[in-house]
Amino acid sequence: MNKEEQRHYTDNDIQVLEGLEAVRKRPGMYIGSTGERGLHHLVWEIVDNAVDEALAGFCDDIEVIIDKGNIIEIRDDGRGMPTGINAKTGLSTVETIFTILHAGGKFGGEGYKVSGGLHGVGASVVNALSEWLEVTVYRDGKVHFQRFENGGKPVEPLKIIDDCDENRTGTTVRFKADPTIFTETTIYNYDTLYKRLQEIAFLNKGLRIILYDEREDEKHDVFLYNGGIIEYVEMLNKSKKPLHENIIYLDGTVDGIEVEVACQYNESYNESIYSFTNNINTYEGGTHEDGVKMALTRVINNYAKNAKILKDNDDSLTGEDCREGLTMIISCKHPDPQFEGQTKTKLGNSEVKKIANDIFSKGFERFLMENPDEARVIIDKCMTASRARIAAKKARELTRRKSDLDVVNFGGKLVDCKEKDPSVCEIFLVEGDSAGGSAIKGRDSMTQAILPLKGKILNVEKARLDKALSNDEIRTIITAFGTGIGQEFDISKLRYNKIIIMTDADVDGSHIRVLLLTLFYRFFRPIVEEGHVYAANPPLFCIKHGKTIKYVLDEAERDAYLAPLNEKHVNYEITRMKGLGEMDPEELNETTMDINKRILRKITVEDVISADAAFSKLMGEEVEPRRKFIEERASYVKNLDI
Repeated sequence: MNKEEQRHYTDNDIQVLEGLEAVRKRPGMYIGSTGERGLHHLVWEIVDNAVDEALAGFCDDIEVIIDKGNIIEIRDDGRGMPTGINAKTGLSTVETIFTILHAGGKFGGEGYKVSGGLHGVGASVVNALSEWLEVTVYRDGKVHFQRFENGGKPVEPLKIIDDCDENRTGTTVRFKADPTIFTETTIYNYDTLYKRLQEIAFLNKGLRIILYDEREDEKHDVFLYNGGIIEYVEMLNKSKKPLHENIIYLDGTVDGIEVEVACQYNESYNESIYSFTNNINTYEGGTHEDGVKMALTRVINNYAKNAKILKDNDDSLTGEDCREGLTMIISCKHPDPQFEGQTKTKLGNSEVKKIANDIFSKGFERFLMENPDEARVIIDKCMTASRARIAAKKARELTRRKSDLDVVNFGGKLVDCKEKDPSVCEIFLVEGDSAGGSAIKGRDSMTQAILPLKGKILNVEKARLDKALSNDEIRTIITAFGTGIGQEFDISKLRYNKIIIMTDADVDGSHIRVLLLTLFYRFFRPIVEEGHVYAANPPLFCIKHGKTIKYVLDEAERDAYLAPLNEKHVNYEITRMKGLGEMDPEELNETTMDINKRILRKITVEDVISADAAFSKLMGEEVEPRRKFIEERASYVKNLDI
């Protein structure tokens, strides 16, 4: 900082943000983003407060209503927020909860022994980011009400507006998200709310949650699972073929820490293990997940050796072997959870590892001893996985990159780019040799690599890694990416910042794209999670009028573009675009590859559990779930112009 800058940096430059101003100034710090995810996070914060009442044993029913105008209303039949004057603030407790950060009953004491939520600031953050918010409390035979506007400012103090039955208790919160904060969208997605509320109901057996949508098409769904996470595993395995009929359920409580585990093996080759702490999805795992995984591997090895299935000289089964085809839900309820990072995605409490290990070990050992037939099926599955792992290790040697020269000439397929800095490089996976030829001629050779694919790759949802590695196209992809695969996968070695799937805009092209996405999700998941995978969006139509040439993606864009031309009676010519292989290099570059003109769709994973279920349903062995999925959506595609 030079002297001139120092003179202009004064005491008056230091801002002090009071009350909820800090939240409105930097909303991303509190809810992650001001996009669609952040908008829905407002709902989760109020729902979490209601669920905490359920965890404390005082709430049986929660209703979530999307009203006309995308107004959200959340009702619970819990105890109702305290309505007296808070000694520390001099305000009503309701106003304190909704206007002061870190005010609540979750920081000690007996209010809540277990809770989730966003660092204790949930209700006040929702209020701060709302155009208006109303809270109604039913308690002590009275109906209490308070309204806040303009980012959390109270219109008037909490007041009694009516009497109610003395037995009626609960809290209703109604709010409208502030469009000046959520500039991207204020429209709630029913499916997003459905999935999360269903998940909460699974994790809290006996809690009924009802979701209403009272916008244009009124509908509602009721979630009530008296079997809890047992029913969760049952739902996740609907698209798979279970190896044993009974879902294994184990639970226990030590020092106020409760651990529940439900699991079932199936005939697939992928593990689906999801862990939660106080209803929060700890998708990065943590000590509860580590403890259960260690116990699983140890118990299976001990059983296999004691039963003489695994010989004394045999190598032990690895954790990877023991988890193949396993669907498992781990739920931990902890009075004082310590999470790693602000996003609460990994549990860090060291004491939980031993508790989870002990609870699962004792229960799983007992299950294997009491169910020898099912135990044998599980051990056989693990032994087969072990043999496949050893075969895959040998096959992986074929995919290792020895030098850049090896890759450039690998099967004569990959045409690499000249630039070696991965951050500016991209690779196009192109359907067919003819399209590949056009792409090679139409590319920017400095930064764009082309890998033509011959036909459809193996569906890896139905194959183990060793079989996948015997597929020429998959080996070519692995070698080109440079990351390795399986246990050797290292995303830091990825040679391209963008991996772009470029297929025709027809059914075959869509199928190839889904096969590639299945491969990436199952064997290269970090490249999807970290945003490296894209789908090219080739245009469907070309419109020419005068000297103007306009490419449009679909019928809707075509009709929107033609509307003003029709009004002005402009003559035009519409051409249905040919497949990628029939485009000349200039046409392919202009429509699909030029970074200044193309449209790419970024492939992301918002919900790992839903993504896993979708791949199992659409690409797995079981036909009936896939048939049902297609039949339910047939009306969406029956008039599709392909």
